[in-house]
Amino acid sequence: MATVVVIGAGLGGLPTAYELRHYLSAGHRVVLVSQEPNFTFIPGLIRVALDLNPLEHVQLDLKRLAQRHRLELVQSGVVALDPTQQRMTFANGETLNYDYLAIATGASLNLAAIPGLGPHGGYTHSVCTPDHAVAARTAWREFLENPGPLVVGAAPGAGCFGPAYEFMLMADWELRRRGLRDRAPITYITPEPYVGHLGVSGIKNAERLTAALMKKRGIHSITNAEITRIEPNTIHTADGQSFPFAYSMILPSFLGASFIRNTPYLGNAKGFISTHADGRHRTFSNIYALGVAVELKQPDQTPVPIGLPKSGEMTEAMGLAVAHNIAVELGELNAPPSTPTLEALCFAEFGDTGIAYMAVPVLGHPNPQDRRFSVAMQGPWVNWTKAAFEAYFIKKMEWGLGVPWFERLGLKTLFGVELTRSLPNSPQASQV
Repeated sequence: MATVVVIGAGLGGLPTAYELRHYLSAGHRVVLVSQEPNFTFIPGLIRVALDLNPLEHVQLDLKRLAQRHRLELVQSGVVALDPTQQRMTFANGETLNYDYLAIATGASLNLAAIPGLGPHGGYTHSVCTPDHAVAARTAWREFLENPGPLVVGAAPGAGCFGPAYEFMLMADWELRRRGLRDRAPITYITPEPYVGHLGVSGIKNAERLTAALMKKRGIHSITNAEITRIEPNTIHTADGQSFPFAYSMILPSFLGASFIRNTPYLGNAKGFISTHADGRHRTFSNIYALGVAVELKQPDQTPVPIGLPKSGEMTEAMGLAVAHNIAVELGELNAPPSTPTLEALCFAEFGDTGIAYMAVPVLGHPNPQDRRFSVAMQGPWVNWTKAAFEAYFIKKMEWGLGVPWFERLGLKTLFGVELTRSLPNSPQASQV
């Protein structure tokens, strides 16, 4: 019987492990590897950073989940991988051999790319990890005692802009609610070619709705901006501009996990893994990858480089396909291989309103106009939908459900979004 290992226990890894456990008979081992003790619903960290929710609100204990849902848990980071021997080495010195491997490591943060980029040894904050969100919350509390200029943005090469918009517009709303907004001018600095781009061009109404909301809130934006260095209270850009701040949240660009970067032929120079359409590695046929770990090339040629976002929904779709395809490989499913559709649905909370951004699909067509549909829609219902989905996602992680049939049916019925489709031909025919 096979040992199937999933590295990473976040929005991609934990649902993938659940799907594998659902598909595979009891004789197969499903091993979940995580250096973190908790599952964290990462999109919820924005509210943690702004002191609107406690961290515990978006976390679950992995040991308890693994015991309840028949997963073997290794609580240590992977420091080395030998694809030929099918063996990984952990930070605690132990090793583990695998038959199949699903890499769902999420992102490493490229904080060294910009001098002064924080939070570790730098001067800005982020909402990318639990410890970053807690540090940002502490600084936010201090900022509310003595407000000043607030600068929010993203580093060159960043591919996930939604959290920056959410943090900026929710911070604006909180400052207004507290009667402090007149003491805290807000500037948004981004490598995007226009506000509302979010790494995906051509979404109908996205620029118009986002720009109008920022104008209404009195937020100044700097697009096509390349942050070059950050001093204790000032951000500098390549065109010679300087922006003072009393508080700043800057999203970094991403790298793949260090063990990917250090393993020959596993990933590209940045540590992202090129896969076939079924999620399978292009060289090592028993290794699959999903989520941020996958190499997805940005089709837009922008003045300042940006990445392509890999939303939670896209990550779930990749994980669903990977689990399905490993089960097919092991003879547990009599079905054709599956591929993720990469259709993105993003609900962004902006205080008293929100904007839903949809691109169906994100990739797969040479022109945005050739998508099945893409649109941005605004209203308070977006916030209600996001809150409901967060509660649902955490509950389904407690229940041991990956991507259940009723979730897929709901996405298709309500939003016209499908997560996967069958591959009628060889999965090596095209790249994800």
